[in-house]
Amino acid sequence: MFSRTDLEAREAATLCHYAILSRDTRGREHPEAESETRTAFQKDRDRVLHTTAFRRLEAKTQVFLNVSQSGHADHYRTRLTHTLEVQQVARSVALNLGLNETLAETIALAHDLGHPPFGHAGERVLNALMHDYGGFNHNTQARRIVTHLESRYPNFPGLNLTLDTLDGLNKHDRAGLGHASLEAQLVDAADALAYTAHDLDDGLRSGLITSAQLQELPLWQELLTRVPGTPAPLTSRERRTLHRELLGWLIRDLTQASAQAITQSGVQSAAQVRAHPERLITYSGAVRDLLRSAGTFLREHLYRHWRVEMQVEQAERVLTTLFRAYLARPSLLPPAARARAEHSGLPRAVCDHIAGMTDRYALETHAAITPPGAPTSWPY
Repeated sequence: MFSRTDLEAREAATLCHYAILSRDTRGREHPEAESETRTAFQKDRDRVLHTTAFRRLEAKTQVFLNVSQSGHADHYRTRLTHTLEVQQVARSVALNLGLNETLAETIALAHDLGHPPFGHAGERVLNALMHDYGGFNHNTQARRIVTHLESRYPNFPGLNLTLDTLDGLNKHDRAGLGHASLEAQLVDAADALAYTAHDLDDGLRSGLITSAQLQELPLWQELLTRVPGTPAPLTSRERRTLHRELLGWLIRDLTQASAQAITQSGVQSAAQVRAHPERLITYSGAVRDLLRSAGTFLREHLYRHWRVEMQVEQAERVLTTLFRAYLARPSLLPPAARARAEHSGLPRAVCDHIAGMTDRYALETHAAITPPGAPTSWPY
């Protein structure tokens, strides 16, 4: 049986000098004893996995609404399956680069905890509704969940994760902090890699993107050279083959380009990574250009497709009605949310409650408080 110190010693012996070691963690906000059989980052990972927020990701939108017209979820990616794909990419690349795969895995599992219902459309709506109260951002909300909103332990709020994991969730507001760890940089890159690949796949499967449209996309043109003889239109098996090849190609490029950048930088420690003037987890220049044009393609042909825009309209109506209703009548909030309002303020407590909803629960709650025949946005 291996003890925590045995596992820490194995990390020190096998990971590269620029990785974050569990034994060198910067600690936790609230002091507590570490596990006898798990590293600090394994403990963080397990705490994230057991949260209510993580389980709710199963029923939150990635691109397509999680509830179909018949009331049943389709087999498109959800926020949970996206998270698991990011975890897989981050862990694979971390192992190849000699980084702390458990820390990368933990950050990946937690990185989207703050997403509200209806995907990025829901985030834009909540941010607008909270304009006068500090706004809303899913990255900030993820950190709020793990430091405050999850209530699972008697001696502290949130999950009391290590400061290293929390720093990995701090994607944008890094003034004075320098760059994130390589493990956190890796999750950021894996996030973009995963959604580019699976949104193209879901777009094709849904029919919102066609093979003919993709013929003009440079990323797709390069992919077809790697899988010669691919017909158009695609069968389901051929589509899956292309998705698998795309993932493998992008992961290899990310791994090789990052290894080269790290070597050329000369960094010898995690501290030097933070102080380095540039991010070191990167793609080759050619692949960066291909991914940039793919992002533009997805925005134009998938994210702004009229069928997706219908979901955006629905998100705006539902979340606006809920937000106004809860502000006007706080007694509609469950007891825990009302209690939070006493120290966070009513608007933030309402935002927290709505952001935690799944797609289905938001729709059901909206239906419950909107009388039959009432306006679609009930004027509370």
